[in-house]
Amino acid sequence: MLRVGLSGGIGSGKSTVARRLQEHGAVLIDADQLAREVVTPGTPGLAEIVERFGPEVLDEHGALNRPELARRVFGDEAARADLNAITHPRIAELTAQRMARAPEDAIVVHDIPLLVEAGYAPNYHLVIIVDAPVETRVQRLVERGLQEEDARARIRAQATEEQRRAVADVWLDNSGSMAELLAAVDRLWNDRLLPFERNVRARRPALRSGLPRVPADPSWPRQAQRLMARIQKAAGDLAVRVDHVGPTSLPDQSAEDIIDLQLSVRSMEDADALAQPLAEAGFPPIPEVTADRPMGGDTDLEQWEKRLHSSADPGRPAHVHIRAVDRSNWRFGLLLFDWLREDEQARAEYARETADGAEVEWLSQAVPRAEQWATRTGWRP
Repeated sequence: MLRVGLSGGIGSGKSTVARRLQEHGAVLIDADQLAREVVTPGTPGLAEIVERFGPEVLDEHGALNRPELARRVFGDEAARADLNAITHPRIAELTAQRMARAPEDAIVVHDIPLLVEAGYAPNYHLVIIVDAPVETRVQRLVERGLQEEDARARIRAQATEEQRRAVADVWLDNSGSMAELLAAVDRLWNDRLLPFERNVRARRPALRSGLPRVPADPSWPRQAQRLMARIQKAAGDLAVRVDHVGPTSLPDQSAEDIIDLQLSVRSMEDADALAQPLAEAGFPPIPEVTADRPMGGDTDLEQWEKRLHSSADPGRPAHVHIRAVDRSNWRFGLLLFDWLREDEQARAEYARETADGAEVEWLSQAVPRAEQWATRTGWRP
């Protein structure tokens, strides 16, 4: 099963994207629909809301008067927190039930307006954000019957574009025509979501060898943060820390477009225990890789043992190097790239050597220099 989070600001066109994905065969879980279900007449949720906010939040038929409730909680953080405490646990329970009922090979799309605000992004294999310019969204909302001031207030109350971009694996720009948006969703379904789901189900990395070097992408660190959050959530207490390492962690460094991450664990037994959780999170293991190449004359092979996982997402190549704390390869994996980020000359050498295919030899010779820098600066992992 592939879990996809779908969100976007009010008036962005998120519902259009949700319907299109459902037409392709996705199992849609609509958070707004679940929010309505947990407060229908006769439910404990509605009774608790009435107890907290008074009978005035009911209409003449005994159903929830949503505009009245919205008026009472809008701009009142305490009231909104009380409402969320009543509804969110019930919505989460229904969401889990719907997820559990989905077929094993399903692509489950969770349409959730507050995905960003609630910090839910790490729960999904992929997050899709639908966006459009603010003025376009205001116009759409006014056409639906909202007052312009109300429309702008609702937009301001939601996550910012910067916050949404931070969690977006896929950014769908809905500033053009409907046909353009639907075509983008169709490509996403066929080129990424379908193969991603197959890979997750088969525990198969989406390995792509021989990727060309590309210019430095300023979004690489942000992409790494998203992957790190998923890995941390999947690993739970077995994760000591997760770090962005490798060429894409260096400023202004051209590289293969592969995000390298180091997952620190307390032992290799913990590393092996993570094989299944990481695979379920979209990072299946590569069993044949069990160690790094020793560097700097260190011949103790146990010090260079590791486990390697790789992303199942065909749209985002990534490697997860699992290393045990205090072993040589763990220390070197952190030291090397901290040093290169600080030493411009060494970074230029590294870029040149990696471009010429002489990276391994250069790295081995660079170990003493990195250690000298660590001593001089007082560096610690």
